[in-house]
Amino acid sequence: MKKNLILVLNCGSSSLKFSLIKPENGQTLLSGLAERLLSEQASIKIKYQVQTTQTTLQSPFDHQTAIAKLVDILVTHELNLQIFAIGHRVVHGGENYSMPTIINEEVKNSIDELSKLAPLHNPANLIGINASEEVFLDTPQVAVFDTAFHQTMPSKAFIYGIPYALYKDHGIRRYGFHGTSHYFVARETAKTLDIPLDKSSFISAHLGNGCSVSAIKNGKSVDTSLGFTPLEGVMMGTRSGDLDPGVIFHLINELGYTADNVSHLLNKESGLLGVSGISNDCREIEEAWLRDSNPRAKLALDVFCYRIAKSIASLSASLTSLDALIFTGGIGENSNLIRQCIIDQLSLLNFHVSNDKNALCRFGQSGHINTDNSRNILVIPTNEEWVIAEQTSQLLSNKNSSKV
Repeated sequence: MKKNLILVLNCGSSSLKFSLIKPENGQTLLSGLAERLLSEQASIKIKYQVQTTQTTLQSPFDHQTAIAKLVDILVTHELNLQIFAIGHRVVHGGENYSMPTIINEEVKNSIDELSKLAPLHNPANLIGINASEEVFLDTPQVAVFDTAFHQTMPSKAFIYGIPYALYKDHGIRRYGFHGTSHYFVARETAKTLDIPLDKSSFISAHLGNGCSVSAIKNGKSVDTSLGFTPLEGVMMGTRSGDLDPGVIFHLINELGYTADNVSHLLNKESGLLGVSGISNDCREIEEAWLRDSNPRAKLALDVFCYRIAKSIASLSASLTSLDALIFTGGIGENSNLIRQCIIDQLSLLNFHVSNDKNALCRFGQSGHINTDNSRNILVIPTNEEWVIAEQTSQLLSNKNSSKV
């Protein structure tokens, strides 16, 4: 049986996306999503051929449980025998990893070390790597780093206003994340608008449990909202986003927090969850607002949308032209309410939303959502998995070619 498929594992802080892909054309043979992990509502949905099944995950409701369920399905259909390599999304690669990399113990140790910069993600990425290594003993494992796409940012965009030695000696700088997503939707938007990617200018908003906004010029990242860690930038599901550093000193010096307490607070108890007091899931907050007129739910969504609109406006300073605003990610692709709230605050940049078009672009439906007198606004479902499969295949093909 021919081994020509790439299994892509995309472990997020509360989810696991997976796809079995033909890298040359993006054809997906099997795909699925485990979501609301680490909660009793954890479930896994798997699509194979024309059948979709969804089951509730049993305790402990974590990434390891989801991966074990995925492996069972692959073995049942003998798809494991066709897997050529495993491509892993890894969030933080620091400055050492700007390209896809074959995973070995040294790479795993580096990913683990960088967990202090991405505490919600790199540990989950390692779970996926270790679990797949146990099942696919002789199969190459490749890491594709979220930070790689943003290595093209100019120094004025990634240097912090702190002593320069902290960057030179310790690598403290802005890195950016969601790189594979921003790259993919920029590429697809250029195709949709029929303009060359290397002559385009976009602002891309990847909105999910984690969020980032990026300015993309001529197919390259020139600035982005996330920074040294995935904590900077706009407000997110459980992350605070931008915060006056003085708040941290106040929490420690006046309120008795430890550094670990502050890290947990800002990474796991803040954002939509912290402001709403309801959930980090935007769907539940929207429902609480629309159904119950819950004032905390409305406040959380108002803050969320305003921070994103402000980030989009500020990133326009890094561009000399702007061909389109792109929405992607779980919230960006599916919440017409959130998109409208953001766009309504961007009229100064000549962005105006069509309510009818906006309502149609949900659940995988892409397209324009702008009025006729507006700049282009597109909803483009992301496909990070295809990018990871492509780059995994290219890396291994080049490696094998070099041996000939």
